[in-house]
Amino acid sequence: MPFVQTGNIQTYYEQHGESGPPLVFIHGAGASHDMWKPQVEHFSKTYNVITYDLRGHQQSEGSDDRYTCELFADDLHQLIDRIGLQEPVVIGLSLGGMVAQEYAVKYQSNLKGLVLADTAVATALTVSDKLTKAMFPSWMVKWTIKRMSDEGYANWSFKYFEMDEEIREYLKQEQLKLGKEELLKVTDAIYSFKLLPLETIEVPTLVVLGENERKAVFPHADKMVELIRNSRKVIIPGAGHASNLENPEVFNRELDDFLRGLVISTA
Repeated sequence: MPFVQTGNIQTYYEQHGESGPPLVFIHGAGASHDMWKPQVEHFSKTYNVITYDLRGHQQSEGSDDRYTCELFADDLHQLIDRIGLQEPVVIGLSLGGMVAQEYAVKYQSNLKGLVLADTAVATALTVSDKLTKAMFPSWMVKWTIKRMSDEGYANWSFKYFEMDEEIREYLKQEQLKLGKEELLKVTDAIYSFKLLPLETIEVPTLVVLGENERKAVFPHADKMVELIRNSRKVIIPGAGHASNLENPEVFNRELDDFLRGLVISTA
């Protein structure tokens, strides 16, 4: 099993199809590298596909640090550097999309393209977001995590997502593999995420949304397209928050089209 030192932890990663241009996939909160299986199977035929577990998730080590999306992006930078990837395309979903934004703003000198799927630009962008955050502040969410059973909280986590029931159950089981202390730190990372200077991102960017994604997420996608000059948005039909799993055929096709539009070095 391959591990690499990133900061003060060992990060687990997998590499498939090592001869092609590099694609790095970042999973969502509570999930793991495994959620990208449909993309690994499809893209590893022509690309060098890297998936990994975020700090504190499954096979990657956790730490006593305060988790932030910037810390996760620093881990990603060191992963990319240590395994010698040149100008990867970084693809992130949900929390992974937040990490991808941090990486693109801080480390885009070694970046060819960016894909932001079913994600947000901040914890509170719209009036609706701010009201929700006021009603459910970080301390309350963490208190709820502490008092509920792991199974109960996993059920609550995905209660308000419209998605295929098989996918919902898969994601619940993935989250149950995340220790409660790690889940609390991941919650901190999500709640502290603020709008970044996305206008500084110069690489081509694809913004992806599931058709059945929560309505509150759509203004975030529009904000990304507004701020990132070389960007466009696509909608994945019949999919919700986990669009890569709920409609992998269309997700992969849209990603294929985006990648073909990039001038990717094969050196």
